[in-house]
Amino acid sequence: MAHSDQQAPTTAASGGRGNSSTRKTAAKRKTNKSASVNYGDSQKLAATISSVTSTACSFLRQNDVVLLPSQTLILESLLSSTSLSLTRLLSLLPKPPDPLSLSPIPPLPCQPQCWFYRFLSSGSADDSMWIDAFHMSKPSFSRLLNLLSPSLGSAIPKISPDYALAASLFRLAHGASYKAVARRFGIESAVACRAFYVVCKAINENLGHLFELRSDSEGIAEGFGWRSLPNCFGVLGLARFGIDGELLGKNGCVMLQALVDYEGRFLDVSAGWPSTMKPESILHQSKLYSGVEESRELLQGPSHKLGDGCLIPPYILGDSCFPLMPWLLTPYNRLNEEDSFSSVERAFNSAHNQAMGSVVSAFGKLRARWQLLSKQWKEECVEYLPFVIVTGCLLHNFLIKCDESGAQEFAEPVNEEGLPVYEGVVDEGAQRIRDALALHMSRANIER
Repeated sequence: MAHSDQQAPTTAASGGRGNSSTRKTAAKRKTNKSASVNYGDSQKLAATISSVTSTACSFLRQNDVVLLPSQTLILESLLSSTSLSLTRLLSLLPKPPDPLSLSPIPPLPCQPQCWFYRFLSSGSADDSMWIDAFHMSKPSFSRLLNLLSPSLGSAIPKISPDYALAASLFRLAHGASYKAVARRFGIESAVACRAFYVVCKAINENLGHLFELRSDSEGIAEGFGWRSLPNCFGVLGLARFGIDGELLGKNGCVMLQALVDYEGRFLDVSAGWPSTMKPESILHQSKLYSGVEESRELLQGPSHKLGDGCLIPPYILGDSCFPLMPWLLTPYNRLNEEDSFSSVERAFNSAHNQAMGSVVSAFGKLRARWQLLSKQWKEECVEYLPFVIVTGCLLHNFLIKCDESGAQEFAEPVNEEGLPVYEGVVDEGAQRIRDALALHMSRANIER
């Protein structure tokens, strides 16, 4: 019994080791089988994805001229991300003893002739297709090309002026990458980049006269006069353009100060100010301010005599983030919300708010038509952003000249929220001017 008692643990232990080994072997076989099944399923999934992607590429290749550019850009992005995701997925799976060859996902469409060549050759490329592609009609494109061709000329090697302008407008209109632009116009990405900035430079040099504050002051004041704003020469506002990163702090952006008329034309723009600056600081450092306060070139015309004999000097309307000055009238504000506005003050604020709609609408159209300005710009490219903003403003004015300002698809209002209300010293002379104008507006409302 003692011998048996000594052997029993050994036998039990031996038996236990045998059972454990058997379980491990079975588990290993099960794991290998499971891995094999999973890999096989992954191969089938990859083959399906590859087939679907190939079909999508073929569809895009055959229909890229008739599809909307926004649709082709989205589809191209999805195809690229699908290819990248599938490559990453396969890299994470264990390789079987005899790996199954997967059909590679085809590259993005490549045609014997580039998209723009086929677009021009297509008999169906009517004005609506030009507007979809370049956010302007063919006649406006031709007019702009005639204006810019002398400046473009041989400035961009390997690409003709019409291709350079079309490629630049396509990027500006859709926020397309240089790679996407290059593929559509049969050029290299570096050429697309150079063409874009050469075209922007040409627009700034040849269309600068479209900022008409100095050249069309009488027409501007007359337009506001019809809106019960006598001697008004514009509406001043600020817009933000985002930066991807923290170069200017969290949610930092580049600011645009712009003066617009009753039609939403940009009369004066000053772009490139960091969002860390206060609105009044931006104003004081702008050319608009120096043109009024220092050189005395702007807003120096005669005063307008109201019915009660009060004289109203030339002025512009500005948001409440700006200081109240004799030539810059801002709305009435109440720091204490419990204080109510008088009927006279409400009349002025109502007219002021309605006029401010012009600058809100102009900013909205600017971003909606030129979608590159709606994107977050990389920190390393931010120095070029003000240059592109001004380009967009000039093209905005150019298209108003071409009677293309009313397109509803480019009429997205944008309210610039979060701008601080100015709390500095109030100019007493400006207060008297605003009060006189407010009383005039109130009386005009009663008479109507």
